[in-house]
Amino acid sequence: MEFLNNFILPQSAEHIELLHYMLFIVLFLFIPFIGMVFGGTLLSVFYHKIGIKKENNFYLRLAKEIVEITTINKSVGFVLGIVPIITLILIYSQLLHNSDVTNLNYLLLSLVSVTVSLIFIYSYRYSLSFNRIFNSLTEKGESNPDVVEDVYKLSEESTKISNKAGVYGLIFLFLGLWFFVTALTIPTIYLDWKIGNFLSGLFVWDVISRFILYILFAIALTGGMVLFTFLEDEKKKKTRDEEYSNFVKQKIVRVTFSTSIFIPAILVMCVLGLPDSSLTGTVFFYSIASLILLFLGLHFLYLLTKEIKGAIASLIFFVFIFSVAAFIISDQKAMATATKFHSASLSAEFDKYLSDLKGEGKTVSINAAELYQVKCASCHKWDQKLVGPPHLEVLPKYVGKEAQLIAFIRNPVKVNPDYPPMPNPGLKPNEADALAKYLLETYKEKSNEQ
Repeated sequence: MEFLNNFILPQSAEHIELLHYMLFIVLFLFIPFIGMVFGGTLLSVFYHKIGIKKENNFYLRLAKEIVEITTINKSVGFVLGIVPIITLILIYSQLLHNSDVTNLNYLLLSLVSVTVSLIFIYSYRYSLSFNRIFNSLTEKGESNPDVVEDVYKLSEESTKISNKAGVYGLIFLFLGLWFFVTALTIPTIYLDWKIGNFLSGLFVWDVISRFILYILFAIALTGGMVLFTFLEDEKKKKTRDEEYSNFVKQKIVRVTFSTSIFIPAILVMCVLGLPDSSLTGTVFFYSIASLILLFLGLHFLYLLTKEIKGAIASLIFFVFIFSVAAFIISDQKAMATATKFHSASLSAEFDKYLSDLKGEGKTVSINAAELYQVKCASCHKWDQKLVGPPHLEVLPKYVGKEAQLIAFIRNPVKVNPDYPPMPNPGLKPNEADALAKYLLETYKEKSNEQ
């Protein structure tokens, strides 16, 4: 995916912030939908196999209805299942432009795997409908032997498709989600990501824990969606067999509750496993909000075991949706914090690019020592704390990383909680360059003196 670098221009700080907002919107659309597709297919294939083994029509009917509810239709599958990944590739290619770590290869594999999986899953969905039609025709009987033979042949082919397509779709979607979660995790643990091998990146604990979390969320959302749909249909007085309805409620409530009960523990592990470079008060705030919503959802699920009501089922579904949204915000805030220096570097690159276009970068000479006295000396000293930290304490981490120092000077971000955030000095790109060189050269001289 290196070729994308040739088509990307430097980004301003405002554009980078906008990309982060777009990222959240895309993830909020994609994760719940693809999660329900995965959860729906998983439960559908599971109940379908049980139905065939036990020759139980309730299980077969439930398998068909679950996959129909969660996949909605092919158009929605394309819009919410494939387009978001393409959009994410474009967004991340800009946010991680020229970085040492990239997640685009994982996203590309995710796109391929999810696309293949959706083809199989929608084939599986429609084959289940054909199965019911063909079974109905063979049960009614037909006087023409040629027609009967054709129906039996089509029924056998449809059964083969439903037996294989669902499993294949599930496998490819499992892999697609694994690649996707890996791509999502890389920017969040940006500074700690030191994986040289492509495959080993899939087995990092931060990836595995998030993957498990999203799988559990997927099944919980699927259960909430199915319960909500079934009970809404009953409220609208759609004809359903009462015995079958009770069967569905019992099965889905059980699987939803048994899955959801593990989510809070995994979520806490995911947050506590983040590196310090990603943690902020906002990250903890949204993580706690997600946990509170989860416990609320579990409370509603418990109430549903006592009394099946449509209002409670709808609350379960929406509480889980908002819990997922809160976790996505938490994760994206962690990602923005982890990549803040890279974002500042991109912003500085944009400012320099814009300055060159305007001809502002052609200043003949700048007195860096005088600039330091005007812009920096009121807040900083070399060996003493003032408003800001002493230079001798912070400059060692910028040795050999002049570009990062320039980026920080141009767009400062809060780093040390013991000091107030540094105000933007409002320097032009060439002034920031000169000041950074002056700081590093002076630091080198003072270090040699010691």
